[in-house]
Amino acid sequence: MAAFRFGFGRLNFHLLKRRSFLLLKLIAFVCSVLLFCEFLIYYFVILPCNWPEVKTPAHGGKQETLEPVLKAMFLADTHLLGEVRGHWLDKLRREWQMERAFQTALWLLQPEVVFILGDIFDEGKWSSPQAWADDVKRFQKMFRHPGHVQLKVVVGNHDIGFHYQMNRYRIKRFEKVFNPERLFSWKGINFVMVNSVALEGDGCNICSEAEAELMDISHKLNCSREEQRPSQCGNGPPLPASAPVLLQHFPLYRRSDANCSGEDAAPPEEKGIPFKERYDVLSREASQKLLWWLRPRLILSGHTHSGCEVLHGAGVPELSVPSFSWRNRNNPSFIMGSMTPTEYALAKCYLPLEDTVLITYCAAAGFLVVVMLVHLGLVASPVLFGYKLLRKFKTV
Repeated sequence: MAAFRFGFGRLNFHLLKRRSFLLLKLIAFVCSVLLFCEFLIYYFVILPCNWPEVKTPAHGGKQETLEPVLKAMFLADTHLLGEVRGHWLDKLRREWQMERAFQTALWLLQPEVVFILGDIFDEGKWSSPQAWADDVKRFQKMFRHPGHVQLKVVVGNHDIGFHYQMNRYRIKRFEKVFNPERLFSWKGINFVMVNSVALEGDGCNICSEAEAELMDISHKLNCSREEQRPSQCGNGPPLPASAPVLLQHFPLYRRSDANCSGEDAAPPEEKGIPFKERYDVLSREASQKLLWWLRPRLILSGHTHSGCEVLHGAGVPELSVPSFSWRNRNNPSFIMGSMTPTEYALAKCYLPLEDTVLITYCAAAGFLVVVMLVHLGLVASPVLFGYKLLRKFKTV
């Protein structure tokens, strides 16, 4: 009887040991999948991205001048969800994705300045003071950055509302958090950041003030282009003699996305849909004013959530930057720009596909289910089943 109890005890011990070892292996597997999907995948995907080299049109080689190169990162349409439409799971998933992508890009690529081209928030146009404060706090956590990296933000329609929703209170609330400067110069490069929501052209007070501000910037830029500074330019320090880079939320006027191409372009069923002026794109009149007043060498915009490259006027390129969030597209991305006062080079860096992460989780869950069923003896081991099938095939 004692021998039987001893043998039964040993059997229970070995069974418990076997199950504990299996549990440890499953926990290690789950932790490995989580580590890959929530951290490592961002490093694997962003690591191959490199800053483009600035090249001279004449020689096609590396820039031979001593002009400093500015490393600028451009992203758009983060759409942080608010208290009204923001489901907690959606917030957790998509905001974690943006935080990990942004922090990984900062660590690997080390840009000097980051521009976000509007629609920072999804509900800024109607959020209460407390909801706004909560959204700002989450944004500052997600997009935290070292002191030597500058973060510049352009206002979008979801931040302050479309023209008919926009008011001074929302604009001031936004500008209290984000510096309201419209003209930013660094390393001899001029960036003009436009409140494109205010370019309605109906003569409203906010619209008139926005246009007057742009005309003043235009005057300063024109003075910087003069070799001999005229008296009407004043005695203040001149701007760098460099054609500006125009940054805004709404794209300049174009009929549709029909001529846009690339893996991050709008879906085929949406490309041919005509754009509505003052809603999907700026009006023709506002677009012409910006081109005439500022004479930019490059335009970057957001709003459409899809990528597109178009030429305006006498060949001025505009790049629509896709959304940075999984909420708006499966393959988000951002733009890397190497810039000097006279040249620039752009490259696109894609983030992990949301489908890849979901498929990985589904495959891992399926594997765990199979392992548990095999362990409980409800299904035969795939290895044993394959071995028996192979033996049967050989005997035949």
